[in-house]
Amino acid sequence: MTAITKLGRLALILALLVVVADQAVKYWVLDVLRLSEGESIKLLGPLHLTGVWNPGVSFGFLQAQHDLVRWLLAAFSIVVAGVLAVWVRTTQRPLFAAAVGLVIGGAIGNVVDRIRFGAVEDFVDLSRAYFPWVFNVADSAISVGICLLLLDMLRQDGRERAAKAAAEASPQAPRGDAS
Repeated sequence: MTAITKLGRLALILALLVVVADQAVKYWVLDVLRLSEGESIKLLGPLHLTGVWNPGVSFGFLQAQHDLVRWLLAAFSIVVAGVLAVWVRTTQRPLFAAAVGLVIGGAIGNVVDRIRFGAVEDFVDLSRAYFPWVFNVADSAISVGICLLLLDMLRQDGRERAAKAAAEASPQAPRGDAS
């Protein structure tokens, strides 16, 4: 197996930092503030902390009301995080490394909740700003990571098209007469 690159290592460190931050904030919300299901605390403007237990995936999609679905979602998230961790090991692209690190960290952060509690604790509530979902740090990391992945793909595609156009535009070296 190929050695891990510096950017690959940084991606995995970023993933670890996301998991730690996610779990620390969830600890603060659950055990220090003791925010209960449905309880809401106004923070600043439209930003509230509202306790919501989410048995589904990010932003409440694919609700897992059955215990088997809970474990399948957890297993799927672990497999995806593992595949991404292997994939990012050899990257040379900083944006890709950051994106994958965020997605891995967010996925693992939510898996920890799913295993511990059977659901994910969501609490960031911007519904007063017309954003309909309550979410958490891990969900944010996943969302930002996916946006960065898309941006990286667009940039990479643009570089490949530019290189191809430059190669097609460059004159071919004249071939010598073999006579």
